[in-house]
Amino acid sequence: MADEVTAIVNKYNNDRGQLVAILQDTQSVYHYLPKEALMKVSEILGVPLSQVYNVATFFRAFSLKPRGKHVIHVCLGTACHVRGAVKVLEKLERSLSIKSGETTPDYRFTLETVNCMGACALGPVVRVDGEYFGQMNIEKVDHMLRQFVAE
Repeated sequence: MADEVTAIVNKYNNDRGQLVAILQDTQSVYHYLPKEALMKVSEILGVPLSQVYNVATFFRAFSLKPRGKHVIHVCLGTACHVRGAVKVLEKLERSLSIKSGETTPDYRFTLETVNCMGACALGPVVRVDGEYFGQMNIEKVDHMLRQFVAE
């Protein structure tokens, strides 16, 4: 782990001002920010570990616990909600055998909700790894999931 983190920090020329980018790259490698990685970033950059943790916990995009290879976001904004987003979320929870905010035991999927994705006309909307699935309903959920299980 230390070598990978060192390479990421070196990519940014050990620039403290690039802490967010360093953490983003680190999370893309591990799918979360392991304590050991944060300690190594702190050591290399010469910034207090508390400062690294402050940044890692300030941004919702960062996670301090392991996440799945595929992150599923279900929009629960008003437009999506009135079109059945809660039923879609419940179907995902049943199909994955996890609740919102959890990760499958095999670390393949993490399921999360968001307040709005800004794609109201497509609601209900589900986003998996940045790919949007609009007009989602419970009949489409398992088909969508199969696209990511086959990988």
